[in-house]
Amino acid sequence: MHTFVQIIKDHLQYKQQIFKLAKADLVKTYRGAALGWAWAIIKPAVTIFVYWFAFQIGIRSGKAVEGFPFFLWLISGLIPWFYINDMLVQGTESIRKYSYLVTKMKFPISTIPTFVSISKLMVNIFLIIVMILIFVFMGYPPSIYIIQLPIYILLSFLMFTVFSLFSSLLSCMSKDFANLVKSLVTAVFWLSGIVWNVNTIDIPWLKLLLKANPVTYIVEGFRNCFIHKVWIWESPKTLLCFLAILFIMTILSVVIYKKLRKEIPDVLN
Repeated sequence: MHTFVQIIKDHLQYKQQIFKLAKADLVKTYRGAALGWAWAIIKPAVTIFVYWFAFQIGIRSGKAVEGFPFFLWLISGLIPWFYINDMLVQGTESIRKYSYLVTKMKFPISTIPTFVSISKLMVNIFLIIVMILIFVFMGYPPSIYIIQLPIYILLSFLMFTVFSLFSSLLSCMSKDFANLVKSLVTAVFWLSGIVWNVNTIDIPWLKLLLKANPVTYIVEGFRNCFIHKVWIWESPKTLLCFLAILFIMTILSVVIYKKLRKEIPDVLN
């Protein structure tokens, strides 16, 4: 508990620096590229087009979902995934990437994944706004269910910021862990119902297991806001499961942080 309280204090004490570093990380991401900030749209757009073409045109399995075109169903799952993917990969490497903050400036280690997460979230919020405009343009304006979207964004931010603290600490001690996370990202993508509908599974235990996946919960949460029109409290079991995983992940992150925080500067030097 003492370590957890100290992490919170570090975030409050360095809150201004955290947001400044988040902005710097965002600028650094697109600096030097000829198209600059346009890549924030181009890269996701290309990914979305590839999956839409593969499922809609290629294997022709992209059917309308609850009266919504497959394209809208697809982007409502891919947009939150872009943030999650960044946090799984870049969040895991965040402390190594900004090692100079630890070795030269004595910046609180626990805050590094946080400002990286804020940076990625800002891009994702921009993409979410674009997605909403696409829904409106195609004749499907958001309903009242969209008011719960900030809750899913917050839950996603908390889960994957905590995970990135856990994974970035371990990746500092062993690059093999970072490589392991990278190798599992593709599996997580295909097992999380991002480009296929989890609700079509007929095996009850398997369907329950897949829905317990935090990635699936966030993706389904976004689709509940735009497609399925389901309130967050209408699925209490999956919500409690997500919160339980978040709680366990937080405990693990705090424990690992307590054990490794003194060793990290020496390892990174």
